[in-house]
Amino acid sequence: MLETTLLFALLCLSAIGAGVINAVAGGGTLLTFPALLWALANRGAAAGVLANATSTVALVPGSLAGAWGYRHELGGTGPWLRLLFWPSLAGGLVGAWLLIVLPDSYFQVIIPWLLLLAAGLFLMQPTLNRYLKTHPHGGLPSAWMCAVLVFFQFLVAVYGGYFGAGIGILMLSSLGLMGMHDIHRMNAVKTLLAAVINGVSVVVFLGSAKVEWVYAPVMAVAAIAGGYLGARLGRRLPRALVRWTVILIGFGLAAYYFWKQAAPTSGA
Repeated sequence: MLETTLLFALLCLSAIGAGVINAVAGGGTLLTFPALLWALANRGAAAGVLANATSTVALVPGSLAGAWGYRHELGGTGPWLRLLFWPSLAGGLVGAWLLIVLPDSYFQVIIPWLLLLAAGLFLMQPTLNRYLKTHPHGGLPSAWMCAVLVFFQFLVAVYGGYFGAGIGILMLSSLGLMGMHDIHRMNAVKTLLAAVINGVSVVVFLGSAKVEWVYAPVMAVAAIAGGYLGARLGRRLPRALVRWTVILIGFGLAAYYFWKQAAPTSGA
């Protein structure tokens, strides 16, 4: 009984922390996925997919709560949301389908490289903006840059539907490079689009019986609390602090997944 209580406490804490991190920067899956992987260790080879799908289901309500917490910052972002909604929906659907039909090893190789690229872009964003024709007031960029943004968002959504850790950082990087400079408005758009990506993934996962319903509901409640808390906290933090939090989380996630890839080799 005590062991079960401690297990649920750990899962709830991971969901609260993930909700906060996802609202502020992204990368909360890094907390919930390992916790669920540990909880589902007795499921053998199926543990990874079960943990991944259950984590996604649990974090969707937190993303919606985070978006509600950022509702005041969503004002004026309609053009961005209309532009990126459909590639987010389509990519999330494709990514979730790939999780069901492909072996886990396919995307594991590129995960750390995507995160490293995203964190590096966000780190260099101020320098890059000097050489790019961005719009300082947050309007949409030129037509060809919008096309690039839509394609990149589709790729991010495919990755998000498949796994999801770091999609917030990828979206923040692309939004910043395309001319949206207010970190809190960027977080609002990112959080809502993440809810779209994960929401359509949940529909696919529900139809494939890949969710562990013993853990998902209670983690979802915890993620809601974390998402709303993260949004409220993020709005009050200095913008420079939020920006460097994103950068550190990005490099931290990349280092973690590089280590995960190297661990089997080093142990051989």
